[in-house]
Amino acid sequence: LSDGDGKPSQALKDLAASGAKGFAVTDHGNMYGAVEFYSNAKAVGLKAIIGCEMYISKGTRFDRGHSQKENCHLTVLAKNYDGYQNLMELCSIAFQEGYYYDPRIDKELLAKHSKGLIVLSGCLKSELNQAILSGDTARAEKLVTWFRDSLEPDSFYLEVMDHGLDKQRQVTQALLDLNKRTKIPLVATNDCHYWKPDDHEAHDARVCIATGRKLAETERLKFETHEFYIKTPEEMHKLFSGVASDACLNTLKIAEMCNLKIPMDQMLLPEFTVPEGYNQDSYLQQLCNDGLKDRFKNGIRPEYKERLEYELGVIKRMGFSGYFLIVWDFIKYARSVGIPVGPGRGSGAGAIVAYALRITNADPLEHRLLFERFLNPDRKSMPDLDIDFADTGRDRVITYVREKYGKECVAQIITFGSLGAKLVIRDVGRVLDMPLMQVDEIAKKIPIGPDVHLYKAMQGPELQDLAKDPQVKRLLELSLKLEGLKRHTGVHAAGTLITKEPVVKYTPLAKGAKSDVVTTQYDGDICPKLGLLKVDFLGLRTLSIIDDAVKFVKKRHDPKFDIDTIPMDDAKTFEMLRTAKSLAVFQLDSQGIRDLLFRIKPTVFDDIVSLIALFRPGPMQSGMLDMFVDRKHGREEVKYDHPLLETILKDTYGCMVFQEQVMEISKKLAGFTPGEADGLRKAMGKKIHEDLEKMRDKFVKGAAENKVSPKLANKIYDMMVKFGGYGFNKSHSVAYGIVAYQTAYL
Repeated sequence: LSDGDGKPSQALKDLAASGAKGFAVTDHGNMYGAVEFYSNAKAVGLKAIIGCEMYISKGTRFDRGHSQKENCHLTVLAKNYDGYQNLMELCSIAFQEGYYYDPRIDKELLAKHSKGLIVLSGCLKSELNQAILSGDTARAEKLVTWFRDSLEPDSFYLEVMDHGLDKQRQVTQALLDLNKRTKIPLVATNDCHYWKPDDHEAHDARVCIATGRKLAETERLKFETHEFYIKTPEEMHKLFSGVASDACLNTLKIAEMCNLKIPMDQMLLPEFTVPEGYNQDSYLQQLCNDGLKDRFKNGIRPEYKERLEYELGVIKRMGFSGYFLIVWDFIKYARSVGIPVGPGRGSGAGAIVAYALRITNADPLEHRLLFERFLNPDRKSMPDLDIDFADTGRDRVITYVREKYGKECVAQIITFGSLGAKLVIRDVGRVLDMPLMQVDEIAKKIPIGPDVHLYKAMQGPELQDLAKDPQVKRLLELSLKLEGLKRHTGVHAAGTLITKEPVVKYTPLAKGAKSDVVTTQYDGDICPKLGLLKVDFLGLRTLSIIDDAVKFVKKRHDPKFDIDTIPMDDAKTFEMLRTAKSLAVFQLDSQGIRDLLFRIKPTVFDDIVSLIALFRPGPMQSGMLDMFVDRKHGREEVKYDHPLLETILKDTYGCMVFQEQVMEISKKLAGFTPGEADGLRKAMGKKIHEDLEKMRDKFVKGAAENKVSPKLANKIYDMMVKFGGYGFNKSHSVAYGIVAYQTAYL
């Protein structure tokens, strides 16, 4: 129950407002959304009850050869943290050992991992209810006594439901009889597949999308009633008051029994052993000092020493020394066996610590990069160093990490494909059996981009005109309800989790029916919130190409050739780029960027860095790109609204191209702390209006202390909001600019 942006949905907010005591999350054999749900429920004041509607085999989890219909359902809830750990263990084994049509457990596993769990007997597809419907009352009683005796005391409930189905009423009568004979308590539940009663058709369309069928087909999976929505307490009491009144009260009893607390925002780094006589802090300090001496054999300038001490102070205070040592270690391994490593990626190139350790190869001081863009000293969140390796050697690095920390402590990360605005139109159009050309015409009316939402697109005149057709209106209404839902799972191309204890202690694991790849069940956004180390091992083909080219140069021309010491002002290289002859040059070979090369005509490395940042829709549409080109070639005067801005914006001809520039302006002009500057950068990037207005007051007041008038301060702030929202990460642009320049030079 989220709105697709990680925030609680309106449904969850409504539940909280209704005074709900608890709310369970379950799914078929997996726990994909459990922590996201837990976090969202907590945010609105609900007690989350984490659970899983599991598949359980009638025999053992190793049985094969029967039909999918013989995989039975069972509702399993975590009462506490022990239960949560056992739930993750069960879900993981279900995928890794029991997968047959579905991820399955068996009774032996359940009994072994029953501590801290509450088990409900399940829906119509449970083994118990199938025994009841087949008339096998002896087997039914044997099953319930097994569950009662195999689980912790008072942890098994007979689950009654009423969605208007005759079979459910038949089962409820039998469960009432079992309750009298065995004294096992009843609990009323409602199987919820959608939020409101009128969402049933959208849910039916979703089922058709998942099963590849059409709504008009009669012989397909279809829910028999429209009762699978989130019912109110009043509706539930009305359904069961004359049958099993205690069953409704037992939902509250279970809510009181479940008190799960999942540790969030902690730090759980794997153990990294340091040499005798050192701790992690002192060893990192020694490595960095040695690294800078190696970088600057003629002596380290004072500003480098000062920056290093500042960064190490922040890293030690935040407890991240182990993180840098872990990354340093596997990069050192890669270099030692001849696997090329990129000069950096993302904001990590702004850290002098990373440069000293040769994790990155871009000098942060030379390129005026900010450490705070990488690590915010005001807010504790795990650093995120994404590393490029030559694609031919990436797997060897991951193998090294598995061997060092244990294969049970390393896992790849799951991804979820969602029904985006265009995709949901096409999927719903297919299940409605609408003509392909008509659906294609509608989909083309929706803009392209990461922030495109169907509701906003539907406000446009073109779609409103098309919606006059009743069938198109139905398509849009159904699509609007399904937009953002998860559609399928995949494996993150680079994301890898490295944990202190086996991964299953922190996240359940998954594995597809046709794949041996084991992934987490929580995605790359959730894992770091649990304090887990996520590393992106990226395979970059260009690094392999550069490596091959360097070997040719050494063989044919200069045995001592070193790609990392080439001159960064080579005349032939810039002449080639000015004439846009950049096919096969990293980042600079598309038709659009070659046109831009021809317009900008780069003369210095900083132009390449800016060019990479400017070739995006935001700068192009906002006029920033045209301003940059005109100012570079003297067609427009380079102006600075305040003298302090010149040192910050000089390299980009007075244009705000980079996020780091916005951060520097807020620090120099308005006295923001490094952490506050990073907060402003994030608010501008996400266009959070409320936060931006709060920070405006602080900016204007801070600027006044530098004798900047409120009028000028507001003008500068408005420019920051306008262009800062399109600002690019300079650290990333510099690092990738180096790779671009190297390929151009070669």
